[in-house]
Amino acid sequence: MTTVQIVLDSIDKVKSFVSDITHFPSDFDLISGRYVIDAKSIMGIFSLDLSKPITLNIHSDADTDDILKSLEPYLYKGEE
Repeated sequence: MTTVQIVLDSIDKVKSFVSDITHFPSDFDLISGRYVIDAKSIMGIFSLDLSKPITLNIHSDADTDDILKSLEPYLYKGEE
């Protein structure tokens, strides 16, 4: 399992994020506080607090490099 921090601070970013990860057969969980939701669920994502970075767990060992490359636009890069 790989864990990264991501930022989904607009509706368009959420839609493109879900579209990007849906192409992978792996499971993805978003964790915000005590809530854990399926990252492929747009409705679930909108139930989270999107004003701050969210933890993404990637349950894959095989294509992790390809997944991380597709997630580059969403990765949290620290204080901006």
